[in-house]
Amino acid sequence: MVSIIREVLSQRNILVISLTTSLFSVVEMFWRPYWSLYLRELGAPVEVIGLLSMVQSASFLIFQLPGGFLADRIGRKKVIVYFTFTNVLAPTVYLSATTWQQIIPGILIGALSSVYMPAFNAMISESIPYKRRGAGYGAYRMITSIPWTFSPFFGGILMDKFGLNYGVRLFLQLTIVTTVIVTAVRALTLKETLASPSVAKGERELNQKESSISIFRQAPRTIYFMLFTACLSSFAMNLIMPYIVIYAVEQVGLTKTQWGIISMTTGLISMLLAIPGGILSDRIGRKLSILIGKMMSPLSFFGLSLSMDFTQIFVSQMISAVGAGFGLGAHGEMGGPAWQALIADLIPSRMRARIMGMLGTVTGLFGLPSPLIGGYLYKGYSPQTAFVVASVLGVIGTLIFGIAVKEPEEKER
Repeated sequence: MVSIIREVLSQRNILVISLTTSLFSVVEMFWRPYWSLYLRELGAPVEVIGLLSMVQSASFLIFQLPGGFLADRIGRKKVIVYFTFTNVLAPTVYLSATTWQQIIPGILIGALSSVYMPAFNAMISESIPYKRRGAGYGAYRMITSIPWTFSPFFGGILMDKFGLNYGVRLFLQLTIVTTVIVTAVRALTLKETLASPSVAKGERELNQKESSISIFRQAPRTIYFMLFTACLSSFAMNLIMPYIVIYAVEQVGLTKTQWGIISMTTGLISMLLAIPGGILSDRIGRKLSILIGKMMSPLSFFGLSLSMDFTQIFVSQMISAVGAGFGLGAHGEMGGPAWQALIADLIPSRMRARIMGMLGTVTGLFGLPSPLIGGYLYKGYSPQTAFVVASVLGVIGTLIFGIAVKEPEEKER
């Protein structure tokens, strides 16, 4: 394991991305797990929290496809640097908000940062040796998870002691400072991975003639099945994700510190399993590794529907963490090590960022109404109803993936 981490970190881009992502995540995860509770303090009903989550998803997905085209045209580095800096905009608006209505402009403006996600994913895949992609993604995930794993716990302690409003606002200010630092480091140290103009002239001329539809038509058939299962899984995940912390704190009676313990332990388990999960995907194949992860998600969701105390919620979330470590899981439908490695195996470099952007956009569109529907089920029927519906959808997505998705005989570089 140590040799794998050393090999991954020997790649300059991976080292820079790992360190800067870790720094940003440490600060963000102090307040992010408590965001739904913060909205409640600003007067937002449960249904409105679902609506705001839907608005956030919609605004983020709008920029995924343009981001992929930019990354394949002007390069990965420029897109990453320019749009990393836009992460200062949303926290600035949030700090001035005194009602939930005033949060909405920040959600819309903050979506600009999603432009760099296709470039980000493409640069990572192009900086890891293609024969070790599974292990490489696992090592990257483990490295970036270590620092922020403890953030929710300490954030929960601070918010229990000083109040939710004080804690969230403090860490939003730190997020702004951290974003400036991360942007400067990436601008000075990242190295472009897209082929130079002299090498890729023919490919770039071809790229300019290719529309998003024609690019997607060139993708292997397996990508379509991956997209469909990702849509189902994303819909299921977003159906309940904004409400789990609300259910745990308001219905079951957990303290914010207890929720922080759950979030911290979840992160630790998924982190410790990231490299073994990646190595497993290199040895037994991406598909089987992803299937293990996908089976855990509906099991976790169903477990939440039965949970009535700290221990039961803890166990349900740990099941999700195990799935996240083995390739996918409830919290990484588009970002698990085995999942990203399989996409990189299937798609040539010249269209990789655009396909990733297209996958993100279509998946986001499909899951757009999910938080709103989840809020309706949560409030109109019961939290258990929302959790069970999410579990059923997860099972359907897992079955389709297992039957229809095929791995390539030869991996793209």
